[in-house]
Amino acid sequence: KTAGVTQALRDLLRQHPRQPFVPTDEHELEARAAEILNIQASGLMRRMQAARSTAMVIGLSGGLDSTLAFLVAWDALQQLGMDAKQLHAITMPGPGTSSGTYSNAQGLAAAVHAHLEEIPINAAVEQHLADLKHTGDFDVVFENAQARERTQILFNYANKVGGIVVGTGDLSELALGWCTFNADHMANYNVNASVPKTLIAYLVRWYAQ
Repeated sequence: KTAGVTQALRDLLRQHPRQPFVPTDEHELEARAAEILNIQASGLMRRMQAARSTAMVIGLSGGLDSTLAFLVAWDALQQLGMDAKQLHAITMPGPGTSSGTYSNAQGLAAAVHAHLEEIPINAAVEQHLADLKHTGDFDVVFENAQARERTQILFNYANKVGGIVVGTGDLSELALGWCTFNADHMANYNVNASVPKTLIAYLVRWYAQ
């Protein structure tokens, strides 16, 4: 009986890949990356055409998610025959912004000659927290206030230029609820909604190569 139980336990010890969405074969990864980027760009193109929009607006933080969304938007822009300046990259430095991601955002926008707009949110966030009589702790209120301020700016800026807001949140964040309600979970069209977090770094690397 003990031997039977031991064998049953061994049968349950199956090997699972740590990153099931990422192909281990380099050629397969290349083919899949090209297909994913094409699907993302095609979906965004159709949304642009349906909305009769003349611009794309994206919050560019310099992190992986917004980098991939920016590259997809750039591809869609080229296929639509639109000018590079119709891609509006908005960087919104705030109390928690690092110099590394900030310089990444600047470099990425400059590389494709997209329109880069810098809108600091420090004063707006400070005023909002003061209105709430916030204690100044680095808590969920502090974090979410920044996220919601950025989303407000993106949507209002998109109204100003006749554009749509391209979302950056990935599938893993949406599945786990790891995003701020009425903030980075909102967009006119989210190109990363079907891409898991573990795959995004590989897609960006493939695009860079």
